[in-house]
Amino acid sequence: MADSLKDRVRQKLQRRLAEDGPDPEQDDARTISVADDLAALEMVPTGDPLVEELALRYLVF
Repeated sequence: MADSLKDRVRQKLQRRLAEDGPDPEQDDARTISVADDLAALEMVPTGDPLVEELALRYLVF
């Protein structure tokens, strides 16, 4: 069974957060933005337009 677009976007955002890693010296704006997008993704249903918007933003196909 294929992953939904929402699942693929979630995986991409989680992977990006893991790859960037936390920086104890400062709050990285990119990391904060990705974390905020991931939180927003979790709050919407699968067919919500935000899922497609995030897929385009993070180049998820």
